[in-house]
This record gives sequence, C-alpha cells and structure tokens, in this order.
Amino acid sequence: QVQLVESGGGLVQAGDSLRLSCAVSRRAISELTIGWFRQAPGKEREFVAAISWSGDTTYYGDSVKGRFTISKDIAANMGYLQMNSLKPEDTAKYYCAADRFRSDETMGVQNTARYWGQGTQVTVSS
Repeated sequence: QVQLVESGGGLVQAGDSLRLSCAVSRRAISELTIGWFRQAPGKEREFVAAISWSGDTTYYGDSVKGRFTISKDIAANMGYLQMNSLKPEDTAKYYCAADRFRSDETMGVQNTARYWGQGTQVTVSS
C-alpha cells in the first residue's frame, strides 16, 4: 500500500507562491505517476497536475497552466507542486495522489487515482 503525506500548505496573499511536497513511502516513486488534485468546500474535486512515472511528461489542468509546476525527486522519493501567482480561487484542500505506471494525461482526464494522501490546506487571501 502506497503512503502519501502532503505538506507545505498555508495562508498566503494573492500573487504569492507556495511549494507543496508529497512524501512517498512503501513504493518507489519511479514506478508511480504522481498527481495533485484539489477540492474547495461545496465544489467537486478538480485535477491540478500530474507527472508520469518516468518523470518525462507532465499534464496540467487548464486553470493552473503557466502558474503551477509539478516535479518529482526520484532519489528523495518526493513529489512537488510549485504554485506561483496564486489567486483566491486557488483556495482549496490539495491532495497528492498516485498510480502505478499510469499515464499522467489519463489521470488528469479521468480525474481519479488509486492512492491518496490526507491533503493540505491552501488559502489565498485577496
């Protein structure tokens, strides 16, 4: 069973940056496609970004393209989401997710994953 633990959330102002981290255990991240999803109160889960198991390809949701960057550190078994130019509408609980050897685009299009973390809150004030 893959374990995912997110960190790095917090309260920031519009225009600020944050970097979320996802610590992966019980499976090598080199076998995992890592994704980030978010959910705001009263709204459906939204796909944010994914990076393939190989790290060669990435896929982003339309609302974050050009502002967010997903990455992974295979040696450290960590995933990251760099969020720049944050907007109040980015406020949500952010979840790290993973799937073995799954296309990053498929994860994004289907908006699903097999393994999930507990989430970290990001609040952006105007």
